[in-house]
Amino acid sequence: MDVRRRIIVSFWLLLLALPLRAADLPAIVCFGDSITAGYGLRSGQSFPDALQRDLDKRGYHYKVANLGTSGATSKDAVSDLHSVLQLHPVVVIVEFGGNDGLRGVPPDQTRRNLDTVLTALNNAHIKVLLAGITLPPNYGSDYIHSFDQIFRDLAAKHHTAFVPMIYKDLIKVPNTIQPDGIHPTATGSEIIASTLMPALTPLLKK
Repeated sequence: MDVRRRIIVSFWLLLLALPLRAADLPAIVCFGDSITAGYGLRSGQSFPDALQRDLDKRGYHYKVANLGTSGATSKDAVSDLHSVLQLHPVVVIVEFGGNDGLRGVPPDQTRRNLDTVLTALNNAHIKVLLAGITLPPNYGSDYIHSFDQIFRDLAAKHHTAFVPMIYKDLIKVPNTIQPDGIHPTATGSEIIASTLMPALTPLLKK
């Protein structure tokens, strides 16, 4: 586990142990890569931050923990599973795979890793929302199809809540993607949170 991850996990473990109202709230963990981490954004602008605000506005009493790591792959997700389990969340939003695809990782390898993650969360009786992503057209239709199918198959196998493409509501909206063409802006993060909410709220209680 890298130093940044240790700091993040230690922070959340400390927060959840404090005798404060926020610390007593059930946890929702956003477990993913740079999209979750809020790469290129200021503090408070990631989609987990936007989710927290949306949940608060709707009267849901949960604490959203951001366990996103820039550059993380599905292999890293397997390695860092213990970090999630230590927080004893009631729901985990799993957002991995994009870096696998961009690096040309064989789809079967990504599938195995994500299957391991979902199986571990299921065995711990943690509800899961699987957030899918797709790849740019230049990766070829065959590879993209195999990649996209990973998320559909695993959602069906594990009976998880599922959003096939977390960018689906922002890809045609101006100023929602950073100049790198990959990561969401603050506005994009707000839209991603809105995209996830219909799949997330059935997993929650008021």
